[in-house]
Amino acid sequence: MDYKPGLRVRLRVTAARRRAWQSSACRKPPRRDPADTVRKFMRREIGGGHRRPPRPAAPSTSAFSCPEKFRNFQLQEEYDAYETVQLPSLWSRRKIIEIVAAKDLIFALAESGLCGAFNRTTNKRICCLNTSPDEMIKSLFYNKNNESLITVSVYESDRFSSLKCRTTPIEYIRRGQLDGGFPLFETESLRYPGFVEFDDVNGKILTFSAHDSPGIMLVIYQKASNHVPLKILSIEDGTPLKTFTQLLHRNRKVDFIEQFNEKLLVKQDKENLQIIDVRNAGLIEVNKTKFMTPSAFIFLYENNLFLTFCNRTVAAWNFRGELVTSFNDHELWHPNCNTNNVYITADQDLIISYCKVSRDGRNDEGPEASPMGSINMSSIFTGKCVTKISPLDPTLTVAPRRRGDSSRSTITSTVSDALEDITALFYDEDRNEIYTGNSKGLVHVWSN
Repeated sequence: MDYKPGLRVRLRVTAARRRAWQSSACRKPPRRDPADTVRKFMRREIGGGHRRPPRPAAPSTSAFSCPEKFRNFQLQEEYDAYETVQLPSLWSRRKIIEIVAAKDLIFALAESGLCGAFNRTTNKRICCLNTSPDEMIKSLFYNKNNESLITVSVYESDRFSSLKCRTTPIEYIRRGQLDGGFPLFETESLRYPGFVEFDDVNGKILTFSAHDSPGIMLVIYQKASNHVPLKILSIEDGTPLKTFTQLLHRNRKVDFIEQFNEKLLVKQDKENLQIIDVRNAGLIEVNKTKFMTPSAFIFLYENNLFLTFCNRTVAAWNFRGELVTSFNDHELWHPNCNTNNVYITADQDLIISYCKVSRDGRNDEGPEASPMGSINMSSIFTGKCVTKISPLDPTLTVAPRRRGDSSRSTITSTVSDALEDITALFYDEDRNEIYTGNSKGLVHVWSN
């Protein structure tokens, strides 16, 4: 039985969407805490407050040190999300779609809705996060503020018709005590067309209830023949900040409407991209031949840029409609990229993606193309690939087990197996480790 197609969890994509929530005023860029060197990125915000100037388009220090940081990376561990005695038919073996790391714990979510928790120190499976056999977990969110994991699920018992949210402290998960968690938003009716959206900068969860008014920032009303009414609300109390109408071309499908600070990005089918300043109605257009409708965005608030993903290519743009960076040797493996296969570092200077293997600067194509991909790390400022984990690297191996080390997991995959059909990727910057999940439901740890 399938879950309702229209019911969705919305995780607005930012460069730090898997990171901790940040407390800040509504729609204002976060102010730096001098005691914290790693801050979270801005999200769709409107006006006001201190704005950090964009960084110069030049390689950062961490980008220069990147090859050294990833030197001698090897396949260290392997975890199986389906490692359990008995599985309900609902949880048939499917691909890994999301990986989240919190301290020394790794959470791997499979497309079937099964989610496994693993201890990176002992390399043992802790538990399955599903609290009942009919639970299908749709998404994960780590709240670093109170060190808890939020799961969003649907249940077969109610025909997968509503979203249920639950929060569990990390320490309880570490001990396998899932009963220490508790439900969230029990008074909300999160049925179709309802949704849950995590705002990782403002420290808010936005819910759209079919019976209550939405608490989102940009409210897009029903499209009229030649315009769409828009309203920007305060995330704190729902106060309207601005109400306006955006003109549209008749009989053209709206590809997307996106808000970034005071900028509104509007794209219709076969039309130019419009970048509108909602403060003064200033308009910049980017020719439709130069800007193709992307499958995903990542907004880089520190640098006042945004990344687009389209037909396996990545590009960085500014809000003057200028192409800032084209990436070489960074052809994405999946044609319709989803951002679970991409990681942006906290400094917003490096993108890590699962890519096509290249030989002598040329990508493998045709029937002889490699079934394996590579994990490429590229500078966002220059577009150059600074290092990669590639099956063509003769030094890349499964790390040998140290004598007397009983904490290692059992690795059944070869390096080639582990680099084949990667479906999820996460980089733990604190541990300097890359975690990948594949179509077989396995998770692999790469580190030096």
